[in-house]
Amino acid sequence: KGKKLAAFAITEPEAGSDASSIKTTARKDGDHYIINGMKQWITNGGDAETYVVIAMTNKRKGARGASAFIIEKGTPGFEFGKKEKKLGIRASSTRELIFTDCKVPKENLLGREGMGFIVAMKTFDSSRPGVAAQAVGIAQGALDHAVKYAHERKQFGQSISSFQGIQFMLADMATEIEAARALVYATARMVDSGAKNISKPSAMSKLFASDVAMKVTTDAVQIYGGYGYMREYPVEKYMRDAKITQIYEGTNQVQRNVIALALIKDAIRK
Repeated sequence: KGKKLAAFAITEPEAGSDASSIKTTARKDGDHYIINGMKQWITNGGDAETYVVIAMTNKRKGARGASAFIIEKGTPGFEFGKKEKKLGIRASSTRELIFTDCKVPKENLLGREGMGFIVAMKTFDSSRPGVAAQAVGIAQGALDHAVKYAHERKQFGQSISSFQGIQFMLADMATEIEAARALVYATARMVDSGAKNISKPSAMSKLFASDVAMKVTTDAVQIYGGYGYMREYPVEKYMRDAKITQIYEGTNQVQRNVIALALIKDAIRK
């Protein structure tokens, strides 16, 4: 119901795109699990009250030995690293999660042992369209500023919006944003309807919208010219904020892998 801020923790120093390489462990001890390890670059780290943490309950099984746990802030043995200094989205806290003999009740296990990566993948399927929506919003904001600036900025005795080069840039930016928005809405409808297999459209929406956001914000800076490079003007912030949408919830290179594998599986089934 939105009464608590939550966070999802899978990334580690040696396990970024290769999430199956996580080192954090969860050892069964009677009615509890003992968690040891560290998570890195966790959004809402330190601010969230509830954390879903992926840890290995059986290292010998590889990815099938990962499990998901709910761990509450304030649990003994659960601490946070320093707040990271980031390129963008600075209003969002990003910290390390540090677990040292952190004892959690067995009831905090989500599902069964070995279901951690199933939980993770289903989480990503639902969260990637959210990142896509974020990217669309960033791009739209940058476009709005670029259009206003192009209309107001005078060069050679006229508004730069009268130059075809600028017009074409604005037209492409607007078209790409609307295409991304349509894809995000289509994917969101699938999520809301309870569609079973949304990995491919989820990855597509995140991939396309974030690439659009990066391109549109970069073009907005270009339209502003030298002013766009200055922190006194808003578009450089949009460009900085856009970059992370190509990275978190799975890099765009990973999204392309997800999409391609889904296409191949569909072809095999036919």
